Amino acid sequence: MRERGLWHAAAVVFLLSGDGERVYVHRRTDTKDVYPGLHDCAAGGVVAAGEAPRDAARRELAEELGVRTAPEFLFRQVFEEDTVRYHGFVFQARWDGPVVHQPEEVAEGWWMPLPELRRRLDDPLWPFVPDGRAFARRWLQDHAPGPAQPRERPSPHQP
Repeated sequence: MRERGLWHAAAVVFLLSGDGERVYVHRRTDTKDVYPGLHDCAAGGVVAAGEAPRDAARRELAEELGVRTAPEFLFRQVFEEDTVRYHGFVFQARWDGPVVHQPEEVAEGWWMPLPELRRRLDDPLWPFVPDGRAFARRWLQDHAPGPAQPRERPSPHQP
């Protein structure tokens, strides 16, 4: 699919602590077929044929992080870079239980305060997956708990 640049659907799930102040960040294994060894703050993967995006989100969260909870749908966003082309169905979930990594996909992980994630996403040198960076910026701006980032708005007096 990615090798041929085929469009597909994928579920993306941000995992928040129960108080909404931290997000789970992980480093992908060096053997991943796309973006190996980079950091990410979402579990996710391809929506299978006939599978609903919410079911895929629930499945990916359980497979990658060992978390079994119902994700909340937030938005849909297209991502396209080279041969990675998909419609991302973006969810969030809250969890205070244990996180158990799928060893084939997750090398290590930890909880990160949202203000730190915001700072790191603005650092172009932080080795972070490009699709996750795009989705996380929108999520933090429009949906994540905590203080919103200011948006630039044109002056009403400018043409």
